[in-house]
Formats: sequence, structure tokens, C-alpha cells
Amino acid sequence: MTRIRFQQSLEDLKENLLVMAGLAEQAIQRAIEAYRTRDLSICDLVSRSEIAINRMERDIDQTALDLLAMEQPMAIDLRFILSVIKINADLERVGDAAKSISDRVRHMERLGSVDLPVDIPRMASMAADMVRRSLQAFIEGDAELARTVLTMDDAVDQMNRSSYKTLTKVMEESSHLAPQALNALMISRSLERVADHATNISEDVIFWVQGDDVRHNKSVAKAAAVSAAAAPAPSEAAPADPAPAGTAPAQS
Repeated sequence: MTRIRFQQSLEDLKENLLVMAGLAEQAIQRAIEAYRTRDLSICDLVSRSEIAINRMERDIDQTALDLLAMEQPMAIDLRFILSVIKINADLERVGDAAKSISDRVRHMERLGSVDLPVDIPRMASMAADMVRRSLQAFIEGDAELARTVLTMDDAVDQMNRSSYKTLTKVMEESSHLAPQALNALMISRSLERVADHATNISEDVIFWVQGDDVRHNKSVAKAAAVSAAAAPAPSEAAPADPAPAGTAPAQS
């Protein structure tokens, strides 16, 4: 395969991934619209899109593996193909999350409409925005845009924790609302996973463009901070017992 043909194959791989990305993004938007409107026909669209997403995942993976085997690429081309394989998996899981949300909407519709004290649409809007930004970063090869997505993940995590506290309280205090609250809780959890997948995609874009592996940086930094906080202050540490200045160590 000539260099020109190889570069065209990389472009084709990117285009196919973007088609799949469009399907995944549309699926999550449809799932949230189904939640807002309780329109089960939209849930059917989400279920059908999952089939197409799964098929594209297999095709993209096979193409990427063929390029690795035939071309043995180096440097940025190798990082690009490896990133495509990982982004491909995250997009498939975004499709899975959309399907999970639509399934929960079906359950909620059967149980009847109730008002729950959580703002699922707001959380959904932020998670969907993270997906859009991460894909835009991939399209443009923009590592700095990808980094902005990483900073958004904490807000979605906080929303999910807040939803958990609120909805578990509803289940404890209003048992007749427990099934609906549980479904809303699972939708919140699915949206938190969507945000995680958007974060993963952004990390892969940074790896592709800059060669930096930023995975787990936040958790490593947090662990270091916790360890530092737990360490005794210098004044609390056991004092050393140094030998008097100018004396040599004792000889045996």
C-alpha cells in the first residue's frame, strides 16, 4: 500500500468513525427526548439505532486492525489508529447508555407520570454537550478543546451524586414512588456514564495529537493529596537524634 493510499485509508477510517459518532450522539439525544415527552415511538428509534451502532463498531475495529497489520504505522499514525479503536468502543457504550435510558422510559411510562425532584434534562444537556465537544475535538484534532471536556466531568458527577441522595430519600419516604424513582436513578447513572465516555474520548484525542497519556491524572493527584494530608506535619514527626557536629560515626 503506497503512502497516499495509506493516508486515504486513515481518512476513510476517520469518516466512518464520525458517522458512528453521529449515530451515537443522535441516540442519546433521542433517549432524552423520550424521557421528556414519554414518547415510546422515540424509544423504538433508539433501539434500532443501537443495531446500526453495533454493526459499525465491528466494521471500524476490523478496518483499524487491518491497517495495523498491513502497514505497521509509527508515531502519530499509530496513535491515531489506537485512539480510533478506543473511541469506537466508547461510542458503542454511549449507544448502550441511550438504549438503557429508553428502556427505563418504557418502564416509567407503564407506571404512570409523576413529578420527581431531580433535573434529569439539565444533567442530560451537560453530558450531551461533553459528547459534542469531545467529537469536535476529534474532528479538528484540537487537544485544548478536548481538555475543556475533562473539566466538565466533575459537574456531571456531582449532579449524579445529588440525584442519588434525592431519589433514595424519595424511595425511603414515599414507597409508592419507589419504582419511578429507581428508574430515574438509573437514568441519572447512565448519563454519568455518557459523561465518562466523553471524557475517555477527549483523553484519546489528547493522546493522538500530543502523545500525552492523561488517563487517571485526576485520581492520581487526588490520591497524592490525600496521602499528603494524612502525613504528620514536620513538627509532629519524631525528631532525629543527630550526632554532635564534628563527630564521626561510632566505629564497631
